[in-house]
Amino acid sequence: MGGAVCLVAMTIMTCADVVGRYLGHPILGSVEIAGFMATMAAALALPYTHRMRGHIGVEVVVRLLSQRTQAAIGLCTNTLAFLMFAVISWRMANYAETMRRSGEVSISLEFPEHTIIYITAFCFLILTLNLLEDVLKDVNTLMGKK
Repeated sequence: MGGAVCLVAMTIMTCADVVGRYLGHPILGSVEIAGFMATMAAALALPYTHRMRGHIGVEVVVRLLSQRTQAAIGLCTNTLAFLMFAVISWRMANYAETMRRSGEVSISLEFPEHTIIYITAFCFLILTLNLLEDVLKDVNTLMGKK
């Protein structure tokens, strides 16, 4: 939902900026705002898309395998994804804190960029927790539990 709101807002703002430029009144910082909104759209959509199984997957062959084999494959891929996004979330939070301490702001609007990085790190943390849940489900399936 949040990602869709960002996309709609980005579209409206871009259209308003184009009209404003034509009339001689462009929107100050529109490029920065569009970049921030694009980042937010992707970050906010990622956990939801994973939860809804909306990602493209190559499951043509995997679906033909037994439930147990599917769980073993899922355990491997979900564990790797969990570890990767756990590290990414942690490093992004560290990076946001470094940016906050340095006082780094965007060029035109002087918006504190660490805010966007913190939100993105939080979204990745939610995705990491979703992946952990998938890992635990795969382990339960392999152990014969539902």
